[in-house]
Amino acid sequence: MTTCPWDDWNHVLKIDPDKDLPEGVTYGDLCATGTDAIEVGGTMGITEENMEAVVDACAEHDVPLYQEPSSPDVVIDNRALEGYLIPTVLNAGSPFWITGAHKEWVRLDGDMDWDRTWTEAYIVMNPDADVATYTEADCDLSAEDVAAYATVAERMFGQELVYLEYSGTFGDEDIVEAASEATDESTLFYGGGIHDYDSAATMATHADVIVVGDLAHDEGVGAVRETVEAARDA
Repeated sequence: MTTCPWDDWNHVLKIDPDKDLPEGVTYGDLCATGTDAIEVGGTMGITEENMEAVVDACAEHDVPLYQEPSSPDVVIDNRALEGYLIPTVLNAGSPFWITGAHKEWVRLDGDMDWDRTWTEAYIVMNPDADVATYTEADCDLSAEDVAAYATVAERMFGQELVYLEYSGTFGDEDIVEAASEATDESTLFYGGGIHDYDSAATMATHADVIVVGDLAHDEGVGAVRETVEAARDA
């Protein structure tokens, strides 16, 4: 596989434009936590306007910015972005979230910036998460199921990035390990329930990159910085 931006990453901070930051915390503060990249995206309440606002607030800081759009209508054209990370949900109940939304984006945008666009092969694991409801995902998956999905992503579909998403709850370490063992060339992202140094260290021993999201909105800078340190120490 070709060299990808995330080959040297350990930690990604995901900022949801529909969620507030803790009192006194700025986007600049979050950019200065030491995270390798910032991904701007969310599932509900996302608009072009709130996407632009977050990207513009982070743009003056020296950290790579990526947009993760939840649908084609919220994609923004902002040169501060390093690129776009587009979810394709492998265990979605509707094909719309595997290829349908992507087809619509290509159809509506006649001039795709392919050099800055990558897909994320999502495996959604928390049935109570908005993303699971939104995509009608089948989250009743064993470690063997998840490993098979990861293998399909890498070997059949040539996905450079596999994203194991527990979204709001801490995942099953055995399942994350199984996904890690199933991927060879693909980079494994893990997101969900990371809330301190120890939880970050646990998942960073298996995943190539840990993704921290809610923590930034709930706890702020110090807590995020702890997870950055854990990812680097793992």
